[in-house]
Amino acid sequence: MHKSSSSSSFGPGGLDLSQTFFNPIPNAAPPSPTKRHTKISVVGVGNVGMAVAQTVLTQGLADELALVDAKPDKLRGEMLDLQHAAAFLPRTKIHASVDYAVSAGSDLVIVTAGARQNPGETRLNLIEKNCALFKTIIPPLVKHSRHSILMIVSNPVDILTYVAWKLSGFPANRVIGSGTNLDSSRFRSLIADHLDVNAQDVQAYIVGEHGDSSVALWSSISIGGVPVLSFLERQQIEYEKETLENIHKEVVQSAYEVINLKGYTSWAIGYSVANLARSILRDQRRVQPVSVLARGLYGIDGGDVFLSLPAQLGRSGVMGVANVHLTEEEERQLKHSANTILEVQTQLRL
Repeated sequence: MHKSSSSSSFGPGGLDLSQTFFNPIPNAAPPSPTKRHTKISVVGVGNVGMAVAQTVLTQGLADELALVDAKPDKLRGEMLDLQHAAAFLPRTKIHASVDYAVSAGSDLVIVTAGARQNPGETRLNLIEKNCALFKTIIPPLVKHSRHSILMIVSNPVDILTYVAWKLSGFPANRVIGSGTNLDSSRFRSLIADHLDVNAQDVQAYIVGEHGDSSVALWSSISIGGVPVLSFLERQQIEYEKETLENIHKEVVQSAYEVINLKGYTSWAIGYSVANLARSILRDQRRVQPVSVLARGLYGIDGGDVFLSLPAQLGRSGVMGVANVHLTEEEERQLKHSANTILEVQTQLRL
């Protein structure tokens, strides 16, 4: 499989241009042994996988990018297409292969492979097809990158993150689902539009299932550090609960709307996943809502279940889960979301 290279050979003697084009520095020391080389692998080169790969490249998040897929022609075409843009991008070596060995030594493995969500199909309908697929994907990834962090993007993401955790044997902090990070971005954007402020000044989370049973944490929303609901109450400003519920419904329906209009989602999830990759690989310690092992947290005790909670992300993966105060109603909804996922998980045979 062709791969990008920084040197070329010409002529019968195999002239190495990298050694003749530059004058060497005398008595040069070798590279520092502490210098970090970062490698990301993306499994699945469909619309989502390529949106992730493209965003990872443009943001310069890795020194090396490996693409893995079952379709060799599609895979090689995507690899070449990205390599041809090398002059416009931060320097990244790009590899591609149907052989999982190309992912060896990855710091972060991003799995986007899976059956596409069709119009009118819920994320939970995809479970059987994608669970079977993961049994062929996860073991070889683990074999070649035993110390990597696994990030699952394929839907239904919470259940497949659980499946990946069980199949990998990895500690729970190193298996993460992209979860509601994108849902929360949509949520913040809608609130910002509603109140005519910048979305970056809005602190708000969607938690629970990445899907229909997700929970909007209205009680903890703040804008510029000001808690919204308590501020409205103190100022005796009336607010409609129906308005809040409609904003949450719009978040849940937004992905379905995009799927109905263009057939799939890609760009927003690409940016979302690259954002998570940056937090992890650069040890940023940011708190972001991602799918994590939630048993024992927020009163969830029905079994091992992955769902989105505000988690601190760093070089070791999930470093901890924020202890956000929930109202009784929010806690009830979160437990319902956990039970919704657990009901499906009980039907799995791993």
